[in-house]
Amino acid sequence: MLRKIVAVKRVLYDAFGHFDADDGWAMASHLAITALMALFPFLIFATTLASFLGAQAFADTAVHLVFDTWPEQIAEPIAREVLNVLTVQRTDLLTYGVLLAAFFASNGIEALRTSLNRAYRVSETRGIIYRRVQSIAFVLIATAGFLVISVLLVFAPLLARLAEANFEWVKPYMGTITLWRYIIASIVIVGGLFAVHYWLPAGKRRFVSIIPGIIFTLIAWLIGSTIFAAYLDRFSSYVTTYAGLASIMVAVVFLYMVSAIFILGGELNAAISRYLEARARVG
Repeated sequence: MLRKIVAVKRVLYDAFGHFDADDGWAMASHLAITALMALFPFLIFATTLASFLGAQAFADTAVHLVFDTWPEQIAEPIAREVLNVLTVQRTDLLTYGVLLAAFFASNGIEALRTSLNRAYRVSETRGIIYRRVQSIAFVLIATAGFLVISVLLVFAPLLARLAEANFEWVKPYMGTITLWRYIIASIVIVGGLFAVHYWLPAGKRRFVSIIPGIIFTLIAWLIGSTIFAAYLDRFSSYVTTYAGLASIMVAVVFLYMVSAIFILGGELNAAISRYLEARARVG
């Protein structure tokens, strides 16, 4: 038991120590701002593509998937404005504007890559063209995933009614569409975390080796979001300090916190790997 406690302390000390040495706080700031700047181009690109393909309900679905996992105090004002922007009719799918939106959205993926390369302490050897193509591919895959989910959520109430009409035993297990949005949003987040940890950084990692950092990220995200939401409810003076800019400032602070947690997840995976390698050498 004592040996396990010592091992945990050593791993945590290594992870937090490297987080500081790798300029983790500065990288979290970079990642937060880049994520905020990439979010709107991504949603505009994805919504325009979905509208072109006939998925008119995509905007509402995308907003829910992105913001349902944020504290309500942060998400509600931003989601409302984002939805207003996304419901503007666009016919410029194949114009430079939407293509540039995809490119700028990929900058968020590049910020994730840089953060994880530092966390895993690996040097990037892949060419800039390969990296950018991979980032844009992530954007397209995310768009396709959101589009599929949008279609599923549109048909979900119909399928639920058919199931309830034909199978009595199903009724107690049928949740609301809101519950399914939370479940699907959670699945998207977990899948996204696995994808970025596994494919974005340079080098190769075993699938099982990235699990601890992902679990840490999810738990810390939940705890941090809950504490931050409680703080906004009881003690925050953002509205009086920043007036009309309050929602943006709150979003930036929230994304900064989430970014630091995300980077710490990578640092934790790297620290565990270093610890296991050191033990293997000794043993």
